[in-house]
Amino acid sequence: MAESFILIAEDDADDRFLLQTAFSENGFSDELHFVPDGVELMRFLKDHPEERQPNFILLDLNMPKKDGREVLGEIKAHPRLKQIPVVIFSTTNNEQEMRRCYQLGANSYITKPNSFGHLLEVIAQLRNYWVNIPAY
Repeated sequence: MAESFILIAEDDADDRFLLQTAFSENGFSDELHFVPDGVELMRFLKDHPEERQPNFILLDLNMPKKDGREVLGEIKAHPRLKQIPVVIFSTTNNEQEMRRCYQLGANSYITKPNSFGHLLEVIAQLRNYWVNIPAY
């Protein structure tokens, strides 16, 4: 049985593999569900019952069909989805972009690490923080 449920919006197959490996190598047995773009992310969230919403969403900004900024705005404007923590996980490391995401309602913004060792650390910290926070 999975410890928790984490929804990951990531269009790059290599990044999906690295993320899955990082969760596994950290010893986490969370259920990870990947979607390749913002359209699929919104479809997934709206089609799932409220009691089966993710503990948090890891959201890439630069995706096809519908980018992360647009999706973030939709999630935070939706009455049922807005309470789900959204963590931006992007290669974009620009203060203006970070500020914009926080204004749209992001709960956290993390720049993708450039080494697997650093990814392991980031995933451990990120997952332990967002999965272990008390319910609202």
